[in-house]
Amino acid sequence: MVASVELAPAPPRPRLRAFLALVCTCALWGLSFPVMKTLGAHLSARDPGVSTWFVAAATLVVRFGSAAVLVALLGLPRPTSSEWRQGLWMGLFTGTGMLFQMDALSFTSASTSAFLTQGYIVVLPVVAAVTARALPSPKIALCVLTIASGLALLSGFDWTRLRLGRGETETLLAALCFAFQILCLDHVAYRANRTRVVSVLMFASIALLLVPVAIGTARSVADVSLLFATPVAAALVFVLSVPCTTIAFSLMNRYQPDVTASEAGIIYGAEPLFASVLALFLPRFFAGLAGITYANEQLTDRLLVGGGLVVIANVLLQLPFGASRANGSSRAK
Repeated sequence: MVASVELAPAPPRPRLRAFLALVCTCALWGLSFPVMKTLGAHLSARDPGVSTWFVAAATLVVRFGSAAVLVALLGLPRPTSSEWRQGLWMGLFTGTGMLFQMDALSFTSASTSAFLTQGYIVVLPVVAAVTARALPSPKIALCVLTIASGLALLSGFDWTRLRLGRGETETLLAALCFAFQILCLDHVAYRANRTRVVSVLMFASIALLLVPVAIGTARSVADVSLLFATPVAAALVFVLSVPCTTIAFSLMNRYQPDVTASEAGIIYGAEPLFASVLALFLPRFFAGLAGITYANEQLTDRLLVGGGLVVIANVLLQLPFGASRANGSSRAK
């Protein structure tokens, strides 16, 4: 897959609407982190023998499988060959990236993983520059540098302690997969594809890709019932499936084509910021509901400065200076 050539500027209103929609997407993805952690701890407390791989894979199957059904219920016209290709490619890249990311967390620190996963922020402008045979605009270069610095502070990343072991390698592979996912959504050949159709195909292919992982890590069929064994577990699965998956990825698929792939990567860098802010007060609330130990994180200078740089990068992205250009045409609904 290759990035599309950046075309004429899009009207301000669609660009602003796309920016706000993608920021909302980041907020919903940020919410998924404490929800997923709460669900895993809750299920492990009820059944200490359950595989963490099973919990992760089975939850993803339910999330994306239910998302495919929910979106399809709104109406699913017959897919074109182009929509089939885009939906399956996006499902492959997203599902594979998530698998690498989940496994990597067992072999590296969460802070290192959080920072390296955002590697696509740097990859996307490079691919766009190679494709267009032109250097990134000064605005994009400044935003990438600013947000990379902010993410490094947010994650507590330390270059002196980095060792390229299994966890780090898999995290970089996950970042590469997510970069290809963004480029696939941005590709000019798919510009006329319908968002709803592509979303259903993407969701369904991710679920099908992860079914073998869930089956292979389950001890028995009874493990599946754990996801709905208590009202708390069922509610957490619902939050992950509807707001954090169906709504978030539908917004992404609909509005990302209104900005360039490089700009989208910068906006998506706000995801760790939302996760960090929500972790200041949601863990204790969730812990009380789920009957687990899950302490709130503390407001630190690192969060303030790192988060401030992420915000600054996104504000700079919206200011009218430099040669920042959008794709110029929206996807069909």
